Amino acid sequence: MSDAQQTTDHESIRRWVEERNGRPARVKSTKPGGILRIDFGEPEESLEPIDWDQFFRIFEENDLAFLHQDKINSGSQSRFNKFVSRK
Repeated sequence: MSDAQQTTDHESIRRWVEERNGRPARVKSTKPGGILRIDFGEPEESLEPIDWDQFFRIFEENDLAFLHQDKINSGSQSRFNKFVSRK
């Protein structure tokens, strides 16, 4: 696996997600804000689609960074991503 990169830049995150046909989402819950996820392919039943404005509001409120990988060792595009604390 190639090295993962971390960013807080909204445009970079959005571009990475959209290049992989992903959509912003959050885990369905009663918790305000919710837990962010990127939904790829068929929408997952446990996830609720949200718009980019809402996604980045939650992202900033929770002081998150986006950890992602561009390519796997074979050179294919990677979908690896994770939300981590900026601290």
